[in-house]
Amino acid sequence: MSNELILVPDLGSSDPVDVIEVTVQVGDVVAAEDTLVVVESDKATVEIPAPRGGTITAIKVALGNSIKTGDALVEMAAEATGAEETTPNANAAEAPSQVPADEPTASKAAAAPTAEAPSTPTEQPLLVPELGDVDGAELIEWLVAVGDSIAEDDLVAVLESDKASFEVPAEQAGEVLALQAELGQALSTGDVLLTLRTTDVATGAAGIPGAKAEAEDAGATEAAAVEEAAPTALKSTPSTAPLSSTTAQLAKASDAAIYAGPAVRRLARELGANLAQVKGTGVKDRVTKDDLKAHVKQRLAAGPEMGTGAPKLPEIDFSQFGPVHTEAESRLRQVAAENLHRSWLTIPAVTHQDEADVTSLEAFRKAENLRAPEESKLTLLAFLLKACAQALLKYPRFNSSLASDGKSLVLKEYVHIGIAVDTDYGLVVPVLRNVHQKSLREIAAEVVALAGKARDKRLSPADMQGGCFTISSLGGIGGGYFSPIINWPEVAILGVGRSKKQPHWDGEEFVPRDMLPLALTYDHRVVNGADAARFSRYVAEALEDLRRLLL
Repeated sequence: MSNELILVPDLGSSDPVDVIEVTVQVGDVVAAEDTLVVVESDKATVEIPAPRGGTITAIKVALGNSIKTGDALVEMAAEATGAEETTPNANAAEAPSQVPADEPTASKAAAAPTAEAPSTPTEQPLLVPELGDVDGAELIEWLVAVGDSIAEDDLVAVLESDKASFEVPAEQAGEVLALQAELGQALSTGDVLLTLRTTDVATGAAGIPGAKAEAEDAGATEAAAVEEAAPTALKSTPSTAPLSSTTAQLAKASDAAIYAGPAVRRLARELGANLAQVKGTGVKDRVTKDDLKAHVKQRLAAGPEMGTGAPKLPEIDFSQFGPVHTEAESRLRQVAAENLHRSWLTIPAVTHQDEADVTSLEAFRKAENLRAPEESKLTLLAFLLKACAQALLKYPRFNSSLASDGKSLVLKEYVHIGIAVDTDYGLVVPVLRNVHQKSLREIAAEVVALAGKARDKRLSPADMQGGCFTISSLGGIGGGYFSPIINWPEVAILGVGRSKKQPHWDGEEFVPRDMLPLALTYDHRVVNGADAARFSRYVAEALEDLRRLLL
C-alpha cells in the first residue's frame, strides 16, 4: 500500500482557519466521508472529511494551527483491495522462512511454555506531552490523587493554553506516588506531571522472538477479521501514538476545562463572557460561536443584576470618627432607589438642554389668576403639562416604550404624564391621565389634588401607574439645569429649573426676559439627538407663544 497526502480542500476563502479538533489518530482506519479535522473561521465551523477510506499513517496538523486551502492535513495508506487483501496472509506464511537457520522452529516451539519472570516495581515520571506550537500550558485540574491506581490511557490532568484545553492520559498503568506540579502552574513540554509506581512483567513468550512473531501474526489475523466485520469502525488509540496527538483530546469533564476552539475563546475574551456558563451544542458538547453569541444575547436581554458594573462597597465603621445613629429607609425610598439604579444601569441616557422665554406666559398667568381668584390658580406646571402633551402627540416616539427584546416599540395612543412630587417620606410620581384632552384649569386643579394626596399618603397604586412621560420641576425650590433619571419604562423625562431674569438682545438693545431652563433626558436607543432637539424646541416655543398650541 502506498501512502497518500490528504490536503485541505477548497474552503471558499483564502483566509486561514483554526484547527479546533483533530478527530483521528495515527493507526485509525477511516472510511470515505469520515471526519478528519474540524476547523473554524470567523464565519463558520467546518468538518473536513476523508476523500476515501484508508489507514492514518501521519498527522500533519496540531490543535490550534492556522491552515488554508492546499495545506497538508494527514498522510493515509489507501484501503487494500483485490490481491492486496491477501498480503497479510502471504506475509504470515513467509514468516517462518525469515527465521535464521541457527534458530530452528522446533526449539522456539519448545520454549513457548516458559513461565513468567518475576515482576519488577519501578518508578516512572509522567511528562507533559508535546504541545506543538504552544509555548506553555497551565495546569487547571487534577483528575487523580496520590495513591490512586490507574490504567493505561486513564486521564490524569487537564492543561489549558491560550488556544485550547486538553486532558493528559497516562502512558502506562501504575499507582500514583506523587503529584509533581501545582494547580495554576505553567508547564512546558517534557515537564514532570507526576510519578508512577509501575510493574514490569516479563514473560517467556515475550522474550522469545519466534513466539512474539507468532503472536503478532495472530493479532494481525484477528485485526483483519475485525476490520472485515466493521470496516468503518475506528481502532482504539494505540499506546505508541505520538504524544502530540493527545493535545486533540479536549476537556469536557469539568467546568474548568471548556471544550471550545481558539476562535471561540478569543471571542469570549473580547465579549467578557465566561465560557463555563455557556452550554455547548456542538459535537461532544463543544461550545460554538453561535452558542456564545446566544448566551451573550440572553444575558443582555435579561438585563444586569442590581450592583452590576461596580465592585461591592466595603463596610465602614463610621462610629470610629464620631457619634452616629442609624435610621431605616422607608419602603418607598427603597423601591425608588432600586428603580433608579436599574434605570441608571440599563438605559443609555443623554440630556439635551434648552431654554424658553416665558416672559409673556408669566404675565398672562398672573393676570388670569387675578381675574378669576375663585378658580384653581394656574401654575407654570399646568402650562408645561399642556405643552408636553401636545409634543407627545406630535413626536410619538417620546410616547413609547421599548419592548423587552429590544426589537420593537410599543407606541401609546393615550397621553398620561407623571409629575414628581417631593414629600417628607420620599419622592413619588402621581400620573395625570389624558392630559391632551383637558383644559389648563382642569390640569391645574388635578395637579393640586394629586399633590395633596401624595403629601397625605393617600395615593393608590393606580394613581402612580401608566405614565408615558414625566416632568420633574424644581422651580419652586430653585436651581437651573440638571440631568433627571428616566422613569422606566418611559423613554424620556423633562427636568425644569427656576426661571431667571436674563438680558436678551432684541436687535436694538438688551431687555430683561424671564428664561426657563429645560433639560430633556432621553433613551438614546429610542430617540436620537435631532428628535430630542425638535421636541425640546417645540415645548419651548409653545411656552413662549401659547397660540402655537392651537395649531
